[in-house]
Formats: sequence, C-alpha cells, structure tokens
Amino acid sequence: MQEPLLGAEGQDYDTFPENQPPSLGERTRVGAPQNRRVFLATFAAVLGNFSFGYALVYTSPVIPALEHSPDPNLSLTKVQASWFGSVFTLGAAAGGLSAMLLNDLLGRKLSIMFSAVPSVAGYALMAGARGLWMLLLGRTLTGFAGGLTAACIPVYVSEIAPPGVRGALGATPQLMAVFGSLSLYALGLLLPWRWLAVAGEGPVVVMVLLLSFMPSSPRFLLSRGRDSEALQALAWLRGADADICREFQQIQDNVQRQSSRMSWAEARDPRMYRPVAIAVLMRFLQQLTGITPVLVYLQPIFNSTAVLLPPEEDAAIVGAVRLLSVLIAALTMDLAGRKALLFVSGSVMFCANLTLGLYVHLGPKAPTPNITVGLESAPLGDTEQPLAAPTSPLTLVPLLATMLFIMGYAMGWGPITWLLMSEILPLRARGAASGLCVLVSWLTAFALTKSFLLAVNAFGLQVPFYFFAAICLVNLVFTGCCVPETKGRSLEQIEAFFRTGRRSFLR
Repeated sequence: MQEPLLGAEGQDYDTFPENQPPSLGERTRVGAPQNRRVFLATFAAVLGNFSFGYALVYTSPVIPALEHSPDPNLSLTKVQASWFGSVFTLGAAAGGLSAMLLNDLLGRKLSIMFSAVPSVAGYALMAGARGLWMLLLGRTLTGFAGGLTAACIPVYVSEIAPPGVRGALGATPQLMAVFGSLSLYALGLLLPWRWLAVAGEGPVVVMVLLLSFMPSSPRFLLSRGRDSEALQALAWLRGADADICREFQQIQDNVQRQSSRMSWAEARDPRMYRPVAIAVLMRFLQQLTGITPVLVYLQPIFNSTAVLLPPEEDAAIVGAVRLLSVLIAALTMDLAGRKALLFVSGSVMFCANLTLGLYVHLGPKAPTPNITVGLESAPLGDTEQPLAAPTSPLTLVPLLATMLFIMGYAMGWGPITWLLMSEILPLRARGAASGLCVLVSWLTAFALTKSFLLAVNAFGLQVPFYFFAAICLVNLVFTGCCVPETKGRSLEQIEAFFRTGRRSFLR
C-alpha cells in the first residue's frame, strides 16, 4: 500500500501531526468548506478552461466545412488543414511559456483575466476570416490564451481550495474544458463555422466579469508581502464563521520560509527538482497517450473508418461521454485517491487504443474513401478487407473504443495530471514550473498533432494507436514508481514531505 505522507520528525514537519486524529468538528473545520464563495471563485476561474476546451476542438466540425468552402481563399488543402489543426498547440506552448513569468508577476487571478485579450481577438479573427492567415492567427491566439489559463487556473484553484475538497475542485478545470468541447460539438450540429467562433466569445466575457469580484490567491498575496489582503482573501473564501487562524499561520510560515528567489544551486537539489520532474513527466506522458490528435481529428478519424452513425454525431456522443467521465472523477478523486484512478485510467486507455488499432488493421474498411480531411490518400486498411455493411454491429467498434479511450483519459490522466501539478510543485517554483509543464505539454501535443497525419499517410491509421497503447503501459509503470498519493493533504504538508528527501512515495 502507498505509505501516507505522515510520520516524519523534525522542525520542518510541524505540518504532520503525530497526535490523535482530529475530532469530527475539527475535520469539518479543516476539510469541508463552510462557505460557498470558494465554489463561486472556482467557477469564475474555470470558465477560462471552458473556452480552452471549446477552442481546442474547434477544428473538428470546421475543417470539413472549409474543405468544401466555395470561397477559394478559405478552401483548405490537406497540408493547410493539418496546420489549422496543430497551430493551436504552438500558441498554447507560447502561452505556457508566458505563464512562467506572468503567474508570479501579475498573480494567478490577473493572469487568467489577461488571457481574455488574445482569446477575444482570436475568436474575432476566425469569425471574420477572409483568408487562411486570419484563420491561423486566430487559432494561434486562442491557443495562447488556452496555454496561459492551463498553467494559471489549476494553481489558483489549488491555492484557494480547502484540503478536503481540493481533489473535487481540482478536477473542475478539466471538467469545464470537457464541457466546452461538448458545447462545440453540439453547436457544430446547429451553427455555421463563423457563428461557432462568435459563440466562443461569451464565456470569456463572463469569466472576466466574475473574476473581477473574486479575491487573489492568499498564498500569492503573502508572497508579495500583502498580509492584510491575504487574510481578508482567506476569510472571504472560508466564511465569517470559519477558524482560519491555524491555516493562515501555516501558509504564512511556508511563504516566509520560501520568500527568497530560488537559486540555480537549489534548483539542482533533489528536494526541489524531484516534484518538478514528476509534474513535467506526467504532462509529457499525458500527451503521448494521443488525446490531442484524437480530439482535434475526431470527426475525420470517424470519416476514415467504418462507423454506423454519421461522424458528426459520433463526435458529439464521445464529447458527452467525456463530460460524464470527468464528473465521475471529480466525485471519486477525494475518495479513491489519485493513484488508484491513474492506474484505472491507464489500463482503460491501453485497452481502447489497442482495440482501435486492431480494428483498423484487421477489421472492415470504410465503405467509401475519406473525402474530408484525407487522413490517408487511400482507404484505410488492407485492400483485401471486406467492406462493412452500414448497419453491421461491427461498425460500432470505433465509436465504443473511442468512448472507452476518452472515458479512461477523463477519469484519471486528464484531470489528475493538472491537479497533481498544482499540488506537488514547490511554492517558490510553482509559477515558473507550472508554465514549464504547460510548455512541455503543448510542444509535445504539437509534435503529435502535426506528425499524426504524416504517420497515417505513411503507415496507416493503426500505427499511431499501437504507439499510444504502448505509452499507456509506460504510464502504468510511471504511476507505480514515481507518483505520490496526495489525497487529503494540505499543500504545506505535501511540500514538507518532499523537503525530507524520503523516497517512500516511490514504493
């Protein structure tokens, strides 16, 4: 069993009580929030993730529409479509890079609000696009906003949330991103592609309005010497009747202990770089499971396989399953623990990717060649494979396997990697390290998204899915060897745990 983050001795471990378990009243005071304002602040922040999820999959219904556009300035070739699908990730990487500076310069809340500027500009460019450059620039700007919010929102939420519900609230960024994607799929059945961009402006405006009334992170305020504002912010978040003295003192002690800037010598200290390395590797491995290319090219993938339902309906169904799965993760994360869900998630994704690869390799091919994105220049699969009848039950396999993959990802490796990133990063490196995580994540996503079509054209659609399945096995080993269990621990306790240099969490 995972050894709990308890039992260390010494002055640094004053946050690890060895005495009797707290009474029910104390557990209620420390764990469950007594004030709904913390939920309101979380909701205001994660609206940025809604816009991120919406923008990420914007290409799924838009690429088919643009390939058949009567306007020659907007009609996309295969190469142009691949750039339109992947340039978002380059913008997101740039957003993550900027977050390394803005997260600590402006603070978490103001950085999230700042993301509205490129987001609104990007949607406006795509809504009024008259040429390919406007589409690509708009896609890049919305990606920049998404990368910035992806680095800032989990940190903000984790720093304002009480330990007892930090897992549930930590899953809300991923939940809102999924809800944003589902909204795009649903609206894609009803609205033209330009109006889809217009609709993306709404959540951004609401986010800025709500966040203007929310407090900044108490930990960030304390790190800037604004103690009275930090106390007011914590009191607002916890409620007038909550006893915040002990929590405020713990946060204040931790901030004072790390008030100086981190030196390069400290960065090479295992107690500092180990949690950063775990967070970065988790973001890297998360992307290698194939989630971004699958989401970006979801409808074209269905167009390239023998499926029973229309591809646009399949995409909407997968979006609904993804939303339900993240809801399950949010409800169980503080009960089952982070590692258990990561194991389940990795196993489910392995089975799903392997099934998709085998279906494309050995199953029936699509009844007609793909004419949408052209994932391949020829129909998938061997030419000797039989055509699938439109009503054959076998043609449900791609939809069911994709639903299983999305479900597995959304239950573990989707939300938990963001949550753990915000939980285990040291306070002194949290702003810069979270930006580094997002930078690595989206550079990996760009490489995968851009090379996905090339791999499919060269080797067949089954090869990427076999690769993704192999990565899922690596994820299982990494989870068992390197990922700590943080359920029910305060951020100060988790940080103190890494300061001891113990390796019990690697068992």
